[in-house]
Amino acid sequence: MGKATAELAVGLGARVTLASRNQEKLHAVASAIDGDVSVAAVDTTDEARVKAWAAGLGQVDHLVISASSAAHGAFSDLPTGDLRAMLEAKFIGPYVTVREVLPYLSEGGSISLFSGVLSRRPSAGATGLGAVNAAVEALAKGLAQELAGKVRVNCISPGMVATEAYADMPEEAREGMYAQIGGSLPVGRVGQAHEIAQAVIMAMTNGFLTGSVLDVDGGHLVRG
Repeated sequence: MGKATAELAVGLGARVTLASRNQEKLHAVASAIDGDVSVAAVDTTDEARVKAWAAGLGQVDHLVISASSAAHGAFSDLPTGDLRAMLEAKFIGPYVTVREVLPYLSEGGSISLFSGVLSRRPSAGATGLGAVNAAVEALAKGLAQELAGKVRVNCISPGMVATEAYADMPEEAREGMYAQIGGSLPVGRVGQAHEIAQAVIMAMTNGFLTGSVLDVDGGHLVRG
């Protein structure tokens, strides 16, 4: 989803910096995008590295944080370490990143965070993930108030999207999962990365949008 957002942004004339802790992936993504793209090896759970990176950014118009982590398991079984790692990657990391990049954000710019559909439609076996997603949404709403007059803050909440996150699954199992979940949605299929990217671009460019959670979920929240 981050790659798709970068591709759309570059297509609209933006200069994009891709940041990730996976350098190999960073360079592969950057080389696949035709435009003004630079890369930075940044692990958002490493506060010192985030501080150093942010200090060298210069002026920033829009900050999009799509970094994620998902730990599944029954409430009574999920190891505390897995929960902490997910909280670090999906909430504390973005929190620190916003704080450190904020001094360099242009007035009238935007911040877009990522949560997920489980924040308001919990699922057995994903209670921890749902709680972390809800925390991200609360953060976005609070920041929209606290940063009012400087930058807008919104949160993108995707449903099931066919991305590389599931690349390690056997193809048959992966396609079966997509078919099962997609068949339960009003749109009849799972999402595509570019559809989430379109929502991010809208959040970046619509000057009247702040404090919102954009549900791009194929109707997951309203399904029977």
